[in-house]
Amino acid sequence: MVPGKAQIGVYGLGTMGSALALNMAEKGFEVAVTNREADWIGEFVDEAGPLAERLHPHESLHDFVAGLTTPRVILFMIPSGRPMDAMIEEVTPLLTDGDTIIDGGNADFHDTRRRAKALAEKGLHFVGMGVSGGEQGARHGPSMMVGGSDHSWEQLRDVLRAIAARYEGDPCVDHLGPDGAGHFVKTVHNGIEYADMQVIAEIYGLLHNGCVWPPAQIGALFSKWNEGALKSYLVEITGELLAYTDPATGHPVVDVIKDAAGQKGTGRWTVVEAVRMGQAATMIEAAVGARAWSSEKDTRTRAEELLGAERGLLSLDEDVLAEAFMAARVLCYAQGFRVLEAASQEYDWHLDHARVAEVWRAGCIIRSVLLDDISEAFREDLPHGQLFLSPRFAEILKRTVPALRKVVAEAVAGGHAIPALSAALQWHDSMRQGYGTANIIQAQRDFFGYHGFERLGQEGRFHGPWWDET
Repeated sequence: MVPGKAQIGVYGLGTMGSALALNMAEKGFEVAVTNREADWIGEFVDEAGPLAERLHPHESLHDFVAGLTTPRVILFMIPSGRPMDAMIEEVTPLLTDGDTIIDGGNADFHDTRRRAKALAEKGLHFVGMGVSGGEQGARHGPSMMVGGSDHSWEQLRDVLRAIAARYEGDPCVDHLGPDGAGHFVKTVHNGIEYADMQVIAEIYGLLHNGCVWPPAQIGALFSKWNEGALKSYLVEITGELLAYTDPATGHPVVDVIKDAAGQKGTGRWTVVEAVRMGQAATMIEAAVGARAWSSEKDTRTRAEELLGAERGLLSLDEDVLAEAFMAARVLCYAQGFRVLEAASQEYDWHLDHARVAEVWRAGCIIRSVLLDDISEAFREDLPHGQLFLSPRFAEILKRTVPALRKVVAEAVAGGHAIPALSAALQWHDSMRQGYGTANIIQAQRDFFGYHGFERLGQEGRFHGPWWDET
């Protein structure tokens, strides 16, 4: 460590950047900090209290870079896309061989791969690092998914392991592969997050609209579930938030929140990449679609007037609902890891799925007790490499899918919208059929386009007898 110089630099003192910088300083690292809006810098340092002695503020990019030990490590916490490209162009002339640039935002992994390749030609290293856990996670221990060179990981390892969340002492961070591997794993993490949130919202809707439970009662059930096999961060916070009352109206807070959910794109990226690679992450797709439909509030209101909004009353046992929830969650993870495996093969990343599950066990939004079982399953021999076929998860599905089937059937009969729960069941039922209905599609394709088809038990391509008549 060179006297007066910092071990790592953080550019971007917004919510996440400032939290990560403080986390690093608290763990004993010297941290250079700067921000495009220079007036933020002094305020940030002033509010850092005793940690300010490990913060090295700089108003100019030149001084910021010069204030780092070499080879330099710079974490950029700025908007992805064009702002990141512009920053790379601006900072690159100030760097020297062996320096590492880290993009800690939710970036498109294709951009990360492109940037890594371009910078490698200049002797520089580019890391795409997924960071999960929100502001509190960044400040006190996030889950981090790192993609980049071995050189970069050697530079980063000690800092990231020190600031990461821990699960039974194991830091929830690792080097998952080269170039875009880290950002892609974070993208799929967010896709799973979308689906899990949607399933929770649908269960809430069934209880609230179908069983006429008040929010506080539903919240108590989620809190009860959080003490058992469904324990997770999202279940925990759902139980908590449903107990809150709006001070302005005296109504439950959820009842005064507009039913229109936003999205930043990572869930959609997961779906797009899954389809492009020949996979079908149907639960994530359902969740993305549900958010898109939710934004059409005016259209839905008009449709209610024209088409009606009747929903039948439901009689759902809470234990049956819990089993249905477990089935959906298992199937959601199974779909997510299939997408990860497809990308790992296409980009030669050699992702360690067990380690990915372990990195997600603490600090991130989808952390749940199920991830321990997932990690163990991937360390065993999986039939055809499929998580849902592992002995432990196959048994869980045999036990819980009947409950999922019952919940979906009652909900559909009652006119309740459950896109994610129904997608889970349909994927399960499609994948458990050794002989399906695609033979009809293949015959149709040959009939109208002479595409040919495979025959059972025979090699080669064939055409139907319909062509013998022409």
